[in-house]
Amino acid sequence: MLLDGKVAIVTGAGRGIGREEALLMAKHGAKLVVNDLGGHFDGTGSDVGPAQQVVNEIKAAGGEAVANTESVTDFKGAKRIVEQALDSFGQLNILVNNAGILRDRMIFNMSEEEWDAVIDVHMKGTFNCSRHACEYWREQHKAGNILNGRVINTSSDAGLLGSPGQPNYGPAKAAVATMAIIVDREMQKYGVTGNAIAPLARTRLTVDATPQTAGLMDAREGEHDYFSPHHVAPLVAWLASDDAAGVHGEVFRVGGGCVWLMKGWHSAGTVKKLGNWDPNELGDELKVELAKGGTAKEELGSVFKSLKS
Repeated sequence: MLLDGKVAIVTGAGRGIGREEALLMAKHGAKLVVNDLGGHFDGTGSDVGPAQQVVNEIKAAGGEAVANTESVTDFKGAKRIVEQALDSFGQLNILVNNAGILRDRMIFNMSEEEWDAVIDVHMKGTFNCSRHACEYWREQHKAGNILNGRVINTSSDAGLLGSPGQPNYGPAKAAVATMAIIVDREMQKYGVTGNAIAPLARTRLTVDATPQTAGLMDAREGEHDYFSPHHVAPLVAWLASDDAAGVHGEVFRVGGGCVWLMKGWHSAGTVKKLGNWDPNELGDELKVELAKGGTAKEELGSVFKSLKS
């Protein structure tokens, strides 16, 4: 099997995308630590039920899994997640950073607490878990135990394209994509890869938390369900495998049976001169370059259309 003998941690795995990732990885032979605080979409509350339910599903199908309800925002708690994988299954090979919450607000209305809560889960949580996993893989590599570690971060078009009303969530999601690239560059010599995905899927964050998008993701009876979260899991399972050893620092949009290979900030045009620019002269040159359309922005509406075309 694709992931036979591998041990994986999936954060935020009690529902939605994380649940589908955990179930599919277990189906392909991985042993799972199913992490989920069990809170609401805004991060409040906790409940062991969602994580344990996924564990029960995995076990019922003949797999191995344990539940974990640590908060990824807790640095020591994230270490305990890694330690649970080692204590339960003897090693760790895969980390999928999926846990997330939303506290949407326009920039002029957002409170400090709304900012901090979202940054803590997405950005600090991804750092916390990655930091402890990478420390483990580095130590094991130095000891001659090559584990082919995999870090897969969950980004979003809210960060890659920019999403009004999400000045906390969007930057955090852009940051975790960049973090995957940096982790990859730092950890390649230890046999570890880092990559990121940007899912297009119907979850609590896209339905309960952002009802304005819910209608766009509805599935009509008898039609292909483009926005089912199960379409995300195959890419994650493959990236977690040894077959993806040569995939380094990439970002993929995924959903509905489609995978987009993304390209981040890159030079799309240049103006230059020998000597110092006059601001007015520079502005005139830049307007000419911008008019060529090389920096035209991709929008989520066009992404939805391309998915169904």
